[in-house]
Amino acid sequence: MKTSTPKTFASSAFRIAPLPTEVAEEARHIAQSGAEDHAVIKVDSATGYPCRHCLRWAQPGEHVILFPYASIPPGHPYSETGPIFVHAERCERYGATGEYPADFRNGRVFRAYDANYNMIDAEVANGNDPEAVIEKLLQNPKTEFVDARSVTRGCFTFRILRA
Repeated sequence: MKTSTPKTFASSAFRIAPLPTEVAEEARHIAQSGAEDHAVIKVDSATGYPCRHCLRWAQPGEHVILFPYASIPPGHPYSETGPIFVHAERCERYGATGEYPADFRNGRVFRAYDANYNMIDAEVANGNDPEAVIEKLLQNPKTEFVDARSVTRGCFTFRILRA
């Protein structure tokens, strides 16, 4: 009887860079201080609130913080501030950086940037092979990093760096 080997999603070409713990902790602290631009929300959908720190979907009943974040620093043409979520309670930062996060295999667009934060390419990952899209974007020697974003909302999800 022939057995199939399960597909693994490890890649030696890139590594996943989730939101830094310091940024998540600062968002939690600011939300506790009552800042209007850091809203605490009770999750009501299993696929509507992606935590950018642990890189998994927050589950109904959990609380998340919705706050503004700029993945490209101010002062660059492609800088934009957009809303992102982190768990309101501490969560473990995504640690399998050599593997593409399973929760985000669909619904992502990948934007490649050069060292000056200029977007040089972008592609939607159709189907279940975001690794192929990322590796294609990283083949360009001018690509410094790739940002994964939501196809529907445009929000930053995580950064991808060369391994």
